[in-house]
Amino acid sequence: MNISQIAKIAKSASIQLAAIKTDAKNNALAEIAAAIKSNSKKIIAANKEDLAAAKKENLAAPLLKRLKFDENKIAEVIAGIESLIKLDEPVGKTISATELDTNLELYKVSCPIGVIGVVFESRPDALVQISTLCLKSGNAVLLKGGSEAIKTNTILSEVIAAASEKAGLPSGWIQLLQTRQDVAEMLKMDEYIDLLIPRGSNEFVRYIMNNTNIAVLGHADGICHVYIDRDADLEMAVKIAVDSKCQYVAVCNAAETLLVDEKIAKEFLPIVKTALDEKNVEIRGCEKTAAIINVKSANEKDWATEYLDYILSVKVVANLDEAIEHINHYGSGHTDAIVTASKDKAERFMALVDSADVLWNCSTRFSDGFRFGLGAEVGISTNKIHARGPVGLEGLLIYKWRLLGTGQIVSDYCGENARKFSHKKI
Repeated sequence: MNISQIAKIAKSASIQLAAIKTDAKNNALAEIAAAIKSNSKKIIAANKEDLAAAKKENLAAPLLKRLKFDENKIAEVIAGIESLIKLDEPVGKTISATELDTNLELYKVSCPIGVIGVVFESRPDALVQISTLCLKSGNAVLLKGGSEAIKTNTILSEVIAAASEKAGLPSGWIQLLQTRQDVAEMLKMDEYIDLLIPRGSNEFVRYIMNNTNIAVLGHADGICHVYIDRDADLEMAVKIAVDSKCQYVAVCNAAETLLVDEKIAKEFLPIVKTALDEKNVEIRGCEKTAAIINVKSANEKDWATEYLDYILSVKVVANLDEAIEHINHYGSGHTDAIVTASKDKAERFMALVDSADVLWNCSTRFSDGFRFGLGAEVGISTNKIHARGPVGLEGLLIYKWRLLGTGQIVSDYCGENARKFSHKKI
């Protein structure tokens, strides 16, 4: 079956899926969670084959870490599905209601987007998160994972498809694409595919955007910052800086640059270096940083680099305004945090930093669909469109207008004796 046929089947399935009731979707999600659990040994075995092959190909350490799909990851994705089941039904919600005239009522109602094509990196857990979010939001999905995860992704997609079809969902709502050529062909399928979500390098995302007429949602880089203000509690600041960088380095919401107010730099930098040394983090610092602690010198490229590794750029700044200016110049619009006891400074930071997620006195690692209560995420968007930040259920919905009348015609609202619109909120 070629990509055009696959996309056509997905389009047909998406129309049926849009009308499926809440209980049926939740039952399908429960079946999927149970099937993943019962097939865990087969899934882990497939993943071990992928890991062995990836190591032979000298896959980069951060990608190897993302590729691993063990018992802990399985427990996490099942917890994510269980959380998704508990969320309210997102489809068919009335967003607004307006009376245009007596017995002429207009409703703005949430609905699925349709068919979503997702190209993602070497994280098998992303396949589970994306597909189940699409199911709950009534969307069909075409998935293309990295070749390094082909065995894991194949068994996961088969398990999910079988479990959901057993629960009564339409066949073909989830399909796994196999080759790079499939991606190239998918970009031409604007007749069937309604939204593309690429998850990968800056270069790859740009390629997708420049070679399709389909709407694209996503982000290229995760160059996240933590700014330690002069009014920060330094013990808190160390904990937040270390967690933002080290809790899981191979993800887009891990901090890549630490900005430190010059008024507290001499006191703060030695203690944060000690904490980062314990995690084996390589620090690359500006001249002012290097004058206080022993670090490698940072260059212009470091401020614009997403390391996804145990490397952290550190810069001493004069004040809050310089920190904001640095973030808006070098950042990727993803997630940035300030540590300060000053509410006024925090509010200024959050108002002026041009990022999807701005945080006060907490780790950048909180920038996540599951942690935000969105039922995991299909991706992170730094676009300035309908969905920004972690894209959960709401980001996979649009809306339609429903106008309910009792025989009204436009001619009655034209001319000298035209009826008047009330436009009253109801």
